[in-house]
Amino acid sequence: MTVRTQTQVQGPGAGRIPEDRRPRGLRRTRRPRRLRPLFRPGAGRQAHAGPVAYLLLGLMAALSLFPLYWTIVAASTSSQAINQADPPLLPGGNLISNLGAAWRDADLAKAVVNSFVVSCSVALSTVLFSTLAGFAFAKLRFRFRTALLLVVIATTAVPPQLSVIPLFQIMTSLGWYDRLPAVIVPSLVNAVGVFFMRQYLAEALPDELIEAARVDGAGPNRVFWHVVLPVARPAMLVLFLITFVQSWNDFFWPFVVLTSENATVQVAMVKLAQGYVPDQSVIMAGALLGTLPLLLLFLVFGRRIVGGLMQGALKG
Repeated sequence: MTVRTQTQVQGPGAGRIPEDRRPRGLRRTRRPRRLRPLFRPGAGRQAHAGPVAYLLLGLMAALSLFPLYWTIVAASTSSQAINQADPPLLPGGNLISNLGAAWRDADLAKAVVNSFVVSCSVALSTVLFSTLAGFAFAKLRFRFRTALLLVVIATTAVPPQLSVIPLFQIMTSLGWYDRLPAVIVPSLVNAVGVFFMRQYLAEALPDELIEAARVDGAGPNRVFWHVVLPVARPAMLVLFLITFVQSWNDFFWPFVVLTSENATVQVAMVKLAQGYVPDQSVIMAGALLGTLPLLLLFLVFGRRIVGGLMQGALKG
């Protein structure tokens, strides 16, 4: 009689049943293969984009800056050179003279001051009133809140051209024709700013912070100035810039209600196009002068604006 002896196996695999002899329910399933991540930064290092991303970003930046570059080229040459079959691609030597001619012919000194007053007034009032309304729609509880918000949003569907005639009659009856209040007062607040601040405060401002301020005895005004404004500062800065640029570039309504005496920059540019043969180089020089304040604004506040946009995106 043959006696089978079981071999004693030493080691970490001792006593284990081979995989092919195990019951089907006890067999181990293979783990799915992990996909290799696109970016694998090391400890404490950030992921870097590839060369294709940098190439696309460079191409987009070049396309965005080309109109500004062409404005500089056209403003530094003569009108005859611009109208040639092969226009110049490099700046010329007439930039200073063309800028001086545009500054004198369009009376841009007074126009820049008027545009600055109008744009700052409209932007500051829009930011203040939009923050107040946005806080009310986002955190306060009152009757017909949703209905009122829908009415405010619905006003964006009305073309502004439909209100030109009644608005012009109102400004004339008030004695504001050819005066800057006729441009400032109708633009003190807009529905887009109210909706923008409402969406931001609904996500960025916690209800517990407001309740804590009320428990400490703060009234509605103190809650707004000491709790809401510090939280809404990034969105307010972004809204200020957007409104300032929009008001600075506005042409239609200022052209209707203002004359050449109290014109803004965009309305004053019309003087450069007058005459039998307008000088294209002087017109482009005037356009460059009208764009420089906006470029300086972006250079000074660009980092804060981008930071505000990123902070709003993270909170949303």
